Amino acid sequence: MRIGISCYPTFGGSGVVATELAMALASGGDEVHVISYALPSRLSLVSPNLFFHEVVVPHYPLFEYPPYSLALASKMAEVARFQGLDLLHVHYAVPNAVSAILAREIVAPLPLPVVTTLHGTDVTLVGNDPSYLETTRWAVLASDAVTAVSESLRRSTVEQLGLDPSGIEVIPNFIEPARYERVRGIDGARRWAKPGERVLVHVSNFRPVKRVLDVLEVYLKVREAMPARLLLIGDGPDRARIEQRCREVGCCDRVIFLGNLPAVEEVLTGADLFLLPSSSESFGLAALEALACEVPVVASNAGGIPEVVEHGVNGLLYPVGDVEGMAAGAIELLGDPVRHRTFARRARERAVERFREPAIVAQYRALYERVLSVAAARRGAG
Repeated sequence: MRIGISCYPTFGGSGVVATELAMALASGGDEVHVISYALPSRLSLVSPNLFFHEVVVPHYPLFEYPPYSLALASKMAEVARFQGLDLLHVHYAVPNAVSAILAREIVAPLPLPVVTTLHGTDVTLVGNDPSYLETTRWAVLASDAVTAVSESLRRSTVEQLGLDPSGIEVIPNFIEPARYERVRGIDGARRWAKPGERVLVHVSNFRPVKRVLDVLEVYLKVREAMPARLLLIGDGPDRARIEQRCREVGCCDRVIFLGNLPAVEEVLTGADLFLLPSSSESFGLAALEALACEVPVVASNAGGIPEVVEHGVNGLLYPVGDVEGMAAGAIELLGDPVRHRTFARRARERAVERFREPAIVAQYRALYERVLSVAAARRGAG
């Protein structure tokens, strides 16, 4: 197959998953064309079947806001027409799905089915904003197939957009086991710790929904019980507030800001605990990556997190905002080496067993084949 994939080229979950999917499809023999305004952070163009097409947005004085969605649609149509794409798979509904559907119309009567994968905030936040609600709903309904990365997200989408649940297939995010296997045994997070210190890690885009201040408060309570250090991976609007809080409590020497990293597994490995107290999380890819590195997770029970983290098995789950509960659970787990080792072992086992790349990529390939079969039948009937 010749597949066009479009995503936001950022460090967030949707960009990471789209990039990993593109590389997996290409390594499996498909021809994949990634279309975006910048090279995705994890995209490695080492496969002869993998190509990148940059979307250039012209800046004209007339446009107060450059119309990226139109430039994206034009590039999608151009790639589809001249590279002979069989379908477009877009990650994130706004504007990627809208642009893909416009591209489908541009190249007609050439067939160009559109598969849209919903990742969370494209529906629950951006898509739920009155300014985008009708457009988001239309884009989802006009897609030839729609997937959601968790059952929780499917339910939210159905409820917020008033859709038929049978029209959305759940295909979860995934990991490539070898990516996490290769870092086993390296120092990883231990490089920032002194002997005897516990290392807690958090990865996110530092937005309010991630509740990174809760991460810091949980860490501070853990530090009262035992020597500990906190590693924060990522960046975003809440970073200044967190830094200010660190200065207020005098823990700047124990809280390390590492910024955005393309290979988080190189830090996650060796950590003792991963914290994810988000108020909303469609899936929790960062938690899955931690589990793959044998790091137990302490998290909120929001959204799709319980579909990844099993309470009492490979992590601990608490209500959103329950800093006291999360801290108490973390202290208890860190203070019980036998239980901690059991959680760590199960973490990787469950991650590989349930979210292994080949199995999930096979689900996407099967979906593509169904979509192409339906499109061919429609052309035959027409």
